[in-house]
Amino acid sequence: MTNRQILQAMSGLMAGMFVAILAGTVVANALPTIIADLEASQSSYTWVVTAELLAMTATVPLWGKLSDLFDKKLLLQLSLGMFVVGSLLAGFSHDVELLILSRVVQGIGAGGLTALAQVVMAAIIPPRRLGKYAGIFGAVFAIGTVAGPLVGGVLVDTSWLGWRWCFFIGVPFALLAIALLQRTLRLPAVARREVKIDFLGAFLIVAGVCALLIWVTLAGNEFDWASWQTAALTGAGVLLLVAAVFVEARTAEPVIPLGIFRNRTVTLTTVTSLLVGVAMFGGTVFLSQYFQVSLGKSPTVAGLMSLPMILGLLVSSTVAGQVISKTGVWKRYLVAGAVIMTVGLGLLSTIDADTSFTLLSAYMAVLGIGVGMLMQNLVLAAQNDVPASELGAATSVLSFFRSMGGTIGTSVLGAILANRVASEMTKGLDAAGIPAGGDGGGENSVPDMSTLPEPVRQIVEHAYGVATADLFLIATPCALLALLTVVFIKEKPLKTTSGMERLAEEAATATETDKTVVGS
Repeated sequence: MTNRQILQAMSGLMAGMFVAILAGTVVANALPTIIADLEASQSSYTWVVTAELLAMTATVPLWGKLSDLFDKKLLLQLSLGMFVVGSLLAGFSHDVELLILSRVVQGIGAGGLTALAQVVMAAIIPPRRLGKYAGIFGAVFAIGTVAGPLVGGVLVDTSWLGWRWCFFIGVPFALLAIALLQRTLRLPAVARREVKIDFLGAFLIVAGVCALLIWVTLAGNEFDWASWQTAALTGAGVLLLVAAVFVEARTAEPVIPLGIFRNRTVTLTTVTSLLVGVAMFGGTVFLSQYFQVSLGKSPTVAGLMSLPMILGLLVSSTVAGQVISKTGVWKRYLVAGAVIMTVGLGLLSTIDADTSFTLLSAYMAVLGIGVGMLMQNLVLAAQNDVPASELGAATSVLSFFRSMGGTIGTSVLGAILANRVASEMTKGLDAAGIPAGGDGGGENSVPDMSTLPEPVRQIVEHAYGVATADLFLIATPCALLALLTVVFIKEKPLKTTSGMERLAEEAATATETDKTVVGS
């Protein structure tokens, strides 16, 4: 395919990815307002974020496997359709329970977009040229990440619109993506063959992962870490996943082919993706709350404050992608990205309620540069080292573990944040001689800063500043472990044929082998 044909085919993919990114980022600056409006708790704040991540995490392997068996374009359009349904449900929500349910539906759709967009890219673009186009996706990611919080802040601050439009605004983009995919994406027809979908394996994987993720979300908040609920959820999760491994090892069409983990590159990039998810998503998802609660900024200003991190990600992912496509050398950028990400998280662990915006911007830019060099190129390394018939499975496994890392990080760090905020506020209120309940809300509630008297406001700002810094301090060792795993990835030359071309070659080789066997 020529560059023009590839860009035409990618237009719908980019629109779809923009929708998925917008879904996650547009609510970032609106969440404090949404939670206050629905009179929900700090744990609900975490659940609104976690619900989408959990659903996306649990379903990514299923979408990846389906892409190896069925029409990829139709699956992409189906995932976008689910996103539209989830967005409409979220926009019309009048209680936090329905909002969380709608985020689950959005997450299922986002899981399809996350897995399938990268699978389709690998199918039509050779790994040697993929870096350049991955840089374009990095730009779309950056634009969506910048525009999302900014648009969300403006919508919340506009009285005649409000936070519900944070969900409605993604619907026309999703419909546009469906139309663009229908018009521009042309993929060779998949040869019809008898397939058996491993429904039992899919159920066991989803149930096992959900049990463990629900545990890390609720433990330390709804019940103690050492409790019968912990024993029940972890025991059930482990048993279900062990059963899933047993089923996957014996079925003809496994959801996650266990054989791909014999590939050293796939195994190491998978572990790294998990750690990056914990460090990156777990640390940064609460930054908007820090901007608004600790620094006292409006939702619109909070959206602008994230620009340095996004610009760092945009520049590093685009430049690294172009250089990789030109030189074919990629490991050095993984190592450098992991080092820079670790440094960025370490610097952010020093922030508090009095940190200047200049210093904060520099720290966020460092983190963004590291993530931009690392995240997308992990997928490139794995896709380059697997047979074309396993592109969907390998890509979805990486996305699955990165999403699971993000869910675990958000859940665990969210519980830590809530507990640290509560203890710091109690300490501050006691020192100031203010009775409990003087913070303007109940236990674990997100306070409405506009209603607080000045002495209490300062205590709350300090509590959220200290607690947010702790999150980055905890995330830093995860980034350091990601660096250690990246070092052991073996660099291999990037292939110059696309996934579709390699699939045709593999099919031809298999046919020749069959003829030889029959002839002998």
